[in-house]
Amino acid sequence: MILYRITLAVHADKLAASGNPARWNTKYVRVIYTSSSKSLACLENIVHRNSLGLNAQFKVIIIEVPAHLKIEKINEKSLQPGWQEFQNIPQTRKMGDDWIAKGVAAILQVPSVIIPGEFNYLLNPRHEDFSKIKYIGNEPFEFVGRLKG
Repeated sequence: MILYRITLAVHADKLAASGNPARWNTKYVRVIYTSSSKSLACLENIVHRNSLGLNAQFKVIIIEVPAHLKIEKINEKSLQPGWQEFQNIPQTRKMGDDWIAKGVAAILQVPSVIIPGEFNYLLNPRHEDFSKIKYIGNEPFEFVGRLKG
């Protein structure tokens, strides 16, 4: 499986987690967010950055996950109604933090808030199988002017 991560160009030379809080992790819990496609990775960035932030230099990281690696999944049907809403982020953060703490798998498939039926993948850099996930490389990525609003 190939995954994608769009990040600032200065951070695109390796797979690294910032420890910043997001939908599936609290502050200081290191998780690498990736998407199943470049287009979903693009939309995730547009939603989470302001229009000025999209003017920076970005790259898309290409990541290869071996087929034999275990992928744990969060089924959207198991989430409470309205899980996508900002006020419910504590629930999803707890789920992500629990997943990291348990160390069951190096990869967690989570439903996309932006595109129903599509998925993002969290990578656990502390898991023993993380070393089997390959950083393939990166390429320049520019947000088209019309997307910047």
